[in-house]
Parts: sequence; C-alpha cells; structure tokens
Amino acid sequence: MRILGINCLNHDAAVSVIEDGNIKFAAHSERYSRKKNDMFLNDGIMDEALSHGQPDVVAYFERPWLKKSRQLYAGQYNEAFQTANTPKNYLKRWLGDTKIQYVQHHESHASAGYYTSPFDEACIVVIDAIGEWETVSIWYGRGNNLEKRWSQKYPKSLGLFYSAMTQRLGLKPQEDEYILMGMDAWGTRSEGVRDRIYNDLIKSDVNLHRGCLNWDLDFYPDDGSEQWKFDMAANTQWVAENEIMKIMNKAKEIVPESRNLVFMGGVALNCVANEKIAKDIEWDDIWIMPNPGDAGSSLGCAARVYGKKINWVHTFLGTDIKGSYPVKRASDLLLKNELIGIANGRAEFGPRALGNRSLIADPRGNDIKDRMNVIKKRQKFRPFAPSVLEEHAHEIFDLPVKRASYMQFTAKCKFPDKYPAICHVDGTSRVQTVNRKENPGYYDMIKRFYKKTGCPMVLNTSLNIKGQPIVNTKQDGKDFEKHYGVKVL
Repeated sequence: MRILGINCLNHDAAVSVIEDGNIKFAAHSERYSRKKNDMFLNDGIMDEALSHGQPDVVAYFERPWLKKSRQLYAGQYNEAFQTANTPKNYLKRWLGDTKIQYVQHHESHASAGYYTSPFDEACIVVIDAIGEWETVSIWYGRGNNLEKRWSQKYPKSLGLFYSAMTQRLGLKPQEDEYILMGMDAWGTRSEGVRDRIYNDLIKSDVNLHRGCLNWDLDFYPDDGSEQWKFDMAANTQWVAENEIMKIMNKAKEIVPESRNLVFMGGVALNCVANEKIAKDIEWDDIWIMPNPGDAGSSLGCAARVYGKKINWVHTFLGTDIKGSYPVKRASDLLLKNELIGIANGRAEFGPRALGNRSLIADPRGNDIKDRMNVIKKRQKFRPFAPSVLEEHAHEIFDLPVKRASYMQFTAKCKFPDKYPAICHVDGTSRVQTVNRKENPGYYDMIKRFYKKTGCPMVLNTSLNIKGQPIVNTKQDGKDFEKHYGVKVL
C-alpha cells in the first residue's frame, strides 16, 4: 500500500510517501518554492512525491471542518467561511477527485512520533500552539494501538504563549521562537518577572491567538533596550519550562504503564527544555522525531492511516543530490580554516541540517562564530551547534541522553575555552552526535578531521541565510556559492 501524507494550507507545508511501511520520501514545500515556511504546495514537491507512484490512499494531517468550528469560535470568520481552499478542492490540481482520509491534528503528531519510535510501548506527549481545538494531549501507545488519555483545549495554549512572546520581543511568530530560546542565556531570570508573566499570560487563561503586543510590566517597563528583551526572553523560557514539566509529570501519572517518552508538537523543538526533561524526569528513554512540528505531521497522518509501526532508518528523506560525499575535500578545507557548505545526498526532513545541507567550520577558532554570523546575516548573540563523533560526545559534553542524532538537547560543554565557536554564552551547546550508520559520509569526514587535528567535531549550521529556506538542489548550492562567496561541495 502506498500512502501520500499531506500538510498544507497551514504553515510549513510538507509531503510524505509511505509504501508498505517504508518511508520513500518526505520533504518541505519551502525547499522547492524557496519561500520560507510556505503554506502551499507546488509542482516541484508534488512531482517528486508522485514519482514514487500514484497513491492508493491520500491522508491529510487535520480535520478541516472541526478546525472551522474552532475558527468560528475564535472570530476568524474569513478563514471559517472560506471553502475554495478546503483540502479536497485545493488538492484536485495534483490528485483529481481522490478520496482523502482526514486524521485529527494531534493524532497526526502522536502518530509521527510513536510509529517512527524504537519503542513497542510509550507515553506520548504532544504540545503545540493549536490543532483543531487541542493544544496539549497525552497518549498511550502499545503495539500498533494509540489511546488518547487526556487533552487540553483552545484557548489555553503554551505554544500560543511562546509565539505571542516571540512577537512581543520584535521577532516573527511561528518562525523565530528558536531565537527567543537563544536569547534566554543572555537575560536574567527573576522570580518577580517570571511570576508576572505566568499570572498575566498563563494563569489568567487569556487568549493569546492574536498576540500580546500591549503587554508590559509596571515595575520593569519596556525601555526599548536589548537587555529588556533578553530578560523577558529568559523569563518566558523559564515559564515555558515550568509548564512543560507540569505536563510531563501529569503524563507520568496518566500513563503509568510506560517509562518511554515520545515528545511531539512544535514545543518539542525547545531543546533547552528538552535537556531539563531528560535530566529531571526519570524516563528510560526519550524519542523526539526530528520533525516534531506540523511538517512532520505529513508523515504522521500517513503512518496513522497505515496503522502500524513504520521503518524509520534516518531523517535523510528529501531531494537527492547525487555523488560521493566530499570527505577529503571538506576536511582539507576545514584544515585551512575555511567555512564551507556541503550539499550532498538526500535532504534532511526537519528544520535541522545534519550534514547533508550544512555549513561547517572548525569549532576551535575564536573568530569563527562572528564570521559565520556575518555570512548567515544573523544576530551576533546567536550560537552555533557542534556535530561530534558519537563515541566522543560524552567526553566533551554533559549530555543528558546517550545520543542526540537530531540536535534536540542542549548540554554543557566541558571545555568551552577549547571550542569557543560552538558554545553559547552560558557554556551550553545544542549537540548533534554523529554515527556511521545514519550518515557514513559525514561521519567519515569528521573522523578524518579528527585524525588530523585531535578535534572530534565540527561546527554545523544549516546551509541557508536567515529568513530563507535551506538549500535543496545542486543548483541551489551553486546559487548560494555565487551569492555569498562560500564554497559549496
């Protein structure tokens, strides 16, 4: 059976293909249209998805009419009464009158996580901004079955709170939340500020769907300074962490059968909170599918329709740039202290570049971080991540998990002075551990660099410029090299 899973008409549209339990393809629409967080599909992604054959079943990541009921409740009348862009009408261009199976939003998230996980049974937690109505849900997965045991509904939403504060700090909601997370380390956590944020924006059950641009503190008013923003970010993150931990503790009570955690939804991208979850709650193991947000639900709805565990090998599921991995060329250029791009093999499915669409550098240089931020057109305070050989990860980082293949946890670096380019101001790094099974070319390249230098890792960031999608095709790589003066292999 071939199942086409689709997320679109929301944000970060994506398409996945499952055939007899194997993932044949999964990719983001923005990589083809070159429009960041594109909510629409395009001929490029649909042609590549359909090149695997016509689907027997088409799955969609939410129930549109249930969503419209919530939009009516929220006063979003334009969206609620618009019928031309219903999924069935919209998808006719590529799929004709094919019947669509709709899967509820949080069920798609839960399925994406559980059916790709290594577990035969697990507690599943989904936290996001909003599905149709749900904003948090807790599930129990066993065998091929999913059972929802608890949920929280709109307008109470931790995800909407975090996005609203992202906007309040002058950033772009549903895109720049990770920047707010990075700002946390530059701010000061204060119980007084934390409690006011909690009381005003969480405890009060205020509807944050339209943001909180007028919110301010009487005892620490917004003076327009960067430090004020850093302090608000620090306390926003603190509140978010506390709320996440409440949900995780509730999950342990509701699902006492399992000590395995599957964490999904956009909030699962908060790697600072993930470190706290791994350290402070006694889970035997944690699985966060590397695309836990809405794009990953294209795979989740297809998996739910399939109804069984699917064969998860790695996250390299998108467009393929043919050719052998540039092991020698890349490591030789790193030895010359150059910043280089790699565009090789199948693109990563998810927001993190993990070696196939990456900008890399030697992590030991004092000037590397500034040089990379100039190329990326990012704020100077922004940190970069390390890709470290898995067998050396725990020598260098206080990782709260055995491995971190998908950059989902932060960890203290034990030698921040030795590796300044990959350490944040608080001495932490968002770590990617690299093993040969998942990405042999990237592993061999870092291993060769290690043999020459004694450094078992490289700095790794996505091959894109702030506000633009990650490079997808060979031509995208050539264009990047031409416009930004960075060698792309």
